[in-house]
Amino acid sequence: MNDMMKDPMILRSIIMDHYKYPKNHKLNDSNEYIEKHMASESCIDDIRVQALIKNAILEDICFDGEACTIATSSTSIMSDLLKGKTITDARQIISEYRKMIDQKEYDEELLEEAVAFQNVGNQANRIHCATIGWDAIESLMEESEKQNG
Repeated sequence: MNDMMKDPMILRSIIMDHYKYPKNHKLNDSNEYIEKHMASESCIDDIRVQALIKNAILEDICFDGEACTIATSSTSIMSDLLKGKTITDARQIISEYRKMIDQKEYDEELLEEAVAFQNVGNQANRIHCATIGWDAIESLMEESEKQNG
């Protein structure tokens, strides 16, 4: 990892930028999208994540709802990072993200800006916030695979 991505101020600025100007922060009314509603019992997080998955490719990912800084920014980064990827590649990235959150060895190259959440594992109360959107997309990928054999 380059040293810049270890600087807490840079990591914080990535998180704040995705919170203030989230990517893919709009829902789509096309019936081609599948949707997952996610809510937290412990904070304000209440989001809907949508995905357009065709031929095992995440063609589009979007989300909306009310969420804390960590949930909004991690879902924004996730949507940007996984859009256009195959389900197989997306699963690998999600696996590396979860390793990072669990404070285990991970491939930072695959995670790009998602490395901004590298210290979330130190704050047990923030782990759910940092994974809520990732859990939703995993669920949507499973649903897509069930629908399409």
